Amino acid sequence: MARLAIALDLGTSGFRAQALNLESRETLSTVITSCHPLPGDNVIDHISFALDAGIEVARKLIVEAVNRLIAALGVPLDEVSVFGVCGNPAQLSLFQGMEIRDLAYAGKRKLDSLGVNVPRREAAVLKAWQFPGLLLPPDCDILIPPAVRHEVGADALALIIKTGMLERDETSLAIDYGTNAEMALFHNGVVYTGSTAAGPALEGQQITCGTIAIPGAICDLEPEETTDVPFYRLMMLDAGMSPVPGPVVDFRESRFVGSGVPRPAGITGTGTVAAIYEGIECRLICLPHITTTDRRLHFGEDVYLAEADLIEAGKAMGAIRAGYIALCKRAGIAIQDIDTVYMSGSAGTYMDALKAQKLGLIPPRVSKVCHVGNTSLAMARDLVSDPAKLGEMSELARKLKRYHCMFALSAVFKKAYVLELSYWTEGMPAHLHRSLLKRYGLPDLPPVAGTPEVLHLVKKDIEDTGIMGLTTLHDFGSSADAQFEGCTACWQCVSGCPGKALSALKSEPPVVAIDPSRCKGMACRRCERICPERVFKVRQFFSSLLPEGGSS
Repeated sequence: MARLAIALDLGTSGFRAQALNLESRETLSTVITSCHPLPGDNVIDHISFALDAGIEVARKLIVEAVNRLIAALGVPLDEVSVFGVCGNPAQLSLFQGMEIRDLAYAGKRKLDSLGVNVPRREAAVLKAWQFPGLLLPPDCDILIPPAVRHEVGADALALIIKTGMLERDETSLAIDYGTNAEMALFHNGVVYTGSTAAGPALEGQQITCGTIAIPGAICDLEPEETTDVPFYRLMMLDAGMSPVPGPVVDFRESRFVGSGVPRPAGITGTGTVAAIYEGIECRLICLPHITTTDRRLHFGEDVYLAEADLIEAGKAMGAIRAGYIALCKRAGIAIQDIDTVYMSGSAGTYMDALKAQKLGLIPPRVSKVCHVGNTSLAMARDLVSDPAKLGEMSELARKLKRYHCMFALSAVFKKAYVLELSYWTEGMPAHLHRSLLKRYGLPDLPPVAGTPEVLHLVKKDIEDTGIMGLTTLHDFGSSADAQFEGCTACWQCVSGCPGKALSALKSEPPVVAIDPSRCKGMACRRCERICPERVFKVRQFFSSLLPEGGSS
């Protein structure tokens, strides 16, 4: 009987899993989710939800989503002998049901006042029976990788290991472009790490027509040079997650140029980056505004980029540039000293490196850019193939703790990010931005010069989707119902939900159902605010998800 393994990337915007045959080393199948099972679009939302609804509820939602994910892999689960996961500290902690208050609050005094015993988050080999509800054989090994600091975890370690940056005698920068953009700067034998809460825009979230990288999504745009009109060819992901040419669009009009073309499923973060670059190039974007008649860039029918999306993406790109400015300051080097950049993650795979450089997502004077794919999932694959790699990750985590930079407490990062906000949201000129960097004593940010060599070490985010191919799960999470005493069935909560997470069930008394994966998070609560009777309480949905006898 073949020994099977499952590798799982617990991402902030969604989960990705692969089934592997450990004897033949073949990839059997790949399944991804279109979003995260918890309410919200980022780690802060997920942590807030867990603190509000209860860690047990958050873990239950995650485990149920993981169960549907691994069931969709289409392999006999009773033959799975090892299960490896990778992700940031928040996702791994919630998967395990661990303490997370140290991820929410900074400072020892605050944690002591709350009585928090900060978990060590070290590498561990556990058994499936230690994960209640997980549908795997009880004796299946569960491989848990370590974290560096509370905001830099196994995904950052994966980024460093899988790029091979430590094996080369060069000054290099590795960035995992995602909701939490992990980055590592390697210079003179020392690795400086940091993680910036860039927000989900670079993964297609909190963008009006945005989506994570799924088949049918816009991942890039190319100008049609045969005409003076601003026509652009959409690049879209096919069923195997490879970019293929799509329809031609006119940014100014909500139509396709031609007929018989597929409608895009939405626009990814990389597509958003490309659209902003092209919009600036053709002068339909003058920061912070879009200058078309309706203040939108159009990608055909019903898919567009609005000014609010431009601002959201600008904040994300600014956070990344502020991050590598802070790391360069910490290392005592100039930004132009960076030779090579490694681009990781889904966004880092499909993003056009030259467009990204012009927007500041890559330092302006690098000589080489390497696209390296989903390093977190690749690391999970390595773990199940060779569990001894847990030791390698632990040793690296120990070394990195000395030179880790917590951006939340970094005065350099804060100053740099304030300038980025002024640039993206207020239209500060680039020359003024540069002069203020100098005034603050921060590394200079010279204009882009030269063209770096771009190496695509992988052709797509997940290089090998397996002999059974790729499956995308759109409906994979749990749902919950609630009755609210005094509800008049006006359904304003349903119609006003920005994530379309609520639905009305025809019953007496009225019942409302929620899809947590569509909910915008506990910071939204628009449903509560627009209830005319003030009886709607979003937290009430999740009390039913607690284990019998449990409490939040």
